[in-house]
Amino acid sequence: MAEGEDARRAELSANLARVRDRIAAAARAAGRDEQPRLIVVTKFHPASDVRLLAELGVTDVGENRDQEASAKAAELAHLPLVWHFIGQLQTNKAKSVVRYAHTVHSVDRPALVTALGKAMAGSGREDRVSCLIQVNLDPAASSGRGGALPEEVPALAELVDGTARLALAGVMAVAPLGRDPAAAFGRLRAVSEHLRERYPEATMISAGMSQDLEAAVASGATHLRIGTNVLGPRPAVR
Repeated sequence: MAEGEDARRAELSANLARVRDRIAAAARAAGRDEQPRLIVVTKFHPASDVRLLAELGVTDVGENRDQEASAKAAELAHLPLVWHFIGQLQTNKAKSVVRYAHTVHSVDRPALVTALGKAMAGSGREDRVSCLIQVNLDPAASSGRGGALPEEVPALAELVDGTARLALAGVMAVAPLGRDPAAAFGRLRAVSEHLRERYPEATMISAGMSQDLEAAVASGATHLRIGTNVLGPRPAVR
C-alpha cells in the first residue's frame, strides 16, 4: 500500500472509531439495546476512500448526486456495499439510480414514485427498491431540501405501497438549520409511528448527521447519515 493511502486508511479508521463510540454512547444514553446502522456519506470523496471504508468494515454508503454515485458504484461493483441515494432526486434520474441503489431516502412526491416504479419495471432487477418518504420538518423555511409535509405522508405511502417493485421502508428527514434537532426528530418519530400503524414493516427512520446524531438516536433513528466526521472536510470540487 502506498504511503499516502496507508495514512488515509489510518485516518479513516480513527474517525470511524470515534463515530462508532459516539453512536454507542448515544444508544446507551437512550436506553437502546440495538445501535442504529451507520451510513457513511461519501459525496465528493473519491472511490478510493469508499474502498478503504469497505476494508474497514463499512457496509452502507450514501450519495447525493446520481452522476457521482453511478460512477462509484460501477467502479466498486465487486465490493459488498449497500448503496443509499439520499439527495433530492429528479424524475429523469430514476432510471439511473435504480441500477445501483438499494434504498432511495428522498421520495417526496407522487411523480417520483411513478418514475421509480417505471424505472424498476424496465431495470431487469428481480428485487424491490426500498423507498423512504422524506418528511419536511420545517415547512415555513424555504431551505430547498425537499420533503413531503407530514399530512401528505399517508397518501404518498399508499402510492409507494401500491407500486410494483417498490417497497415502503419508512421515513427520512433532515433537521432544520438553526433549530432544536431533538424537537424536529421527535416530530419525525411521531410521523413514523403513525405510518407503522398501517404499514408495520416500514420501520426505518433515517435521521441524524455528524452534528446531531445524538438527538437522532434519542428519537429512535434506525439509520444515521454521517459524512464529515468520518471522511473529513469535502475536497474542493473542480
